[in-house]
Amino acid sequence: MKKWTGLLLIVLLSGYASGAKKYKLVEITTNLGVMKVKLYEGTPRHSENFLKLAKAGHYDSLLFHRVIEGFMIQGGASDSKNAPADGLVGASDPGYTLDAEILPEYRHVKGALAAARQGDEVNPEKKSSGEQFYIVQGKTYTDKQLDVLEQQRLNRAKNKYGEELYRDVKEEHLGYLRKGQKQRADSLVRMINDKIEERFAGENPYRFTPEVRELYKSVGGTPFLDGDYTVFGEVVEGLDVLDKIASVKTNRNDRPIDNVVIVGMKLKRK
Repeated sequence: MKKWTGLLLIVLLSGYASGAKKYKLVEITTNLGVMKVKLYEGTPRHSENFLKLAKAGHYDSLLFHRVIEGFMIQGGASDSKNAPADGLVGASDPGYTLDAEILPEYRHVKGALAAARQGDEVNPEKKSSGEQFYIVQGKTYTDKQLDVLEQQRLNRAKNKYGEELYRDVKEEHLGYLRKGQKQRADSLVRMINDKIEERFAGENPYRFTPEVRELYKSVGGTPFLDGDYTVFGEVVEGLDVLDKIASVKTNRNDRPIDNVVIVGMKLKRK
């Protein structure tokens, strides 16, 4: 009996994998129009999970429950189905998360399909929700604005590294301060700062490439999300529908006044 179970499992997994390769596109039909998204092969956990849920009809009748014009539209929460008007939605838990697949070549350019997740304070590994997703609308940026973002990202990385270093000497540092030994306490701080500068010496590792910079200047997006969320696809048809959804009136919780419904999803070969 165990052998049959194992064989069946292998067959099912094999069919699932071939399905992931067979279907490259998903057509998302909403009550405001149709969007077609391409799923990336470089993010197999997320792409195959999305395909699985779409094929099972999981997203049918769910809402785009969080809409912020100039930012993104978010949907896929189980608790949005038949949710009362003005009710809070988006807290549903499918019972699993997905390990992050954050790749530098997949950016938050307008139309990017990405996975929602909990914040770093409770989710430092940046694991994704098993069901919720968002589609980027964003805005266009100037070179000056992108320069500021690059510096902000570098500063955050420096601060995070500094916090890690300080944890190792925190008790020693506080001990010096309690004893009034300010010079010794300051020497520890200087040591940390020197290590930070040594690690981040040279070219800013968070600098946008010329190609990416041009995309954010011409097409637009949300570049400040790069490196923090998994992008696993992109809209290839229906950006006008994305804009239409993003422009609807919302309440104080960013939920559309009139429901934006995911009528259904279909898998497409092209």
